[in-house]
Amino acid sequence: MPKTNAVRILESKRIEFDLIEYEFDDDELDALSVAKKIPANPETVFKTLVARGDKSGINVFVVPGNFELNLKKAAAASGNKKAELIKVKELLPLTGYVRGGCSPVGMKKNFPVFIDETAQLFEKIYVSAGVRGMQIFISPSDLQNICGGEFYDLI
Repeated sequence: MPKTNAVRILESKRIEFDLIEYEFDDDELDALSVAKKIPANPETVFKTLVARGDKSGINVFVVPGNFELNLKKAAAASGNKKAELIKVKELLPLTGYVRGGCSPVGMKKNFPVFIDETAQLFEKIYVSAGVRGMQIFISPSDLQNICGGEFYDLI
């Protein structure tokens, strides 16, 4: 099992988490497909989306996989008038992660992180471990603490 930046950071901070590996293919990188494979409640499998705000630049949004990010709410949460998702080709150079393997933990830079408030409804949630085929199962409060995130209504 390869150690990703996200896993190294969590281990170095002695944060409790489980690592879940699964088979993936390039046509099924979405959170709902991941939920079926690991198997988990889709509401607990969160996707990490990166958006650019018109004022604050790059922000990271962590939302349940069975919902879409509301860009108006994302903009408001991050202090912007507008926000739009970055292009897939920008993801790796900005974050160090690829589509389907983008973790809110351990990006190249510490971008502001906003986690959908529904995460707090669960004892633990799944987020990408930083590579395709691996998820971190972690408490929402630990995730919030490790990435300096804030909870907001984003969906």
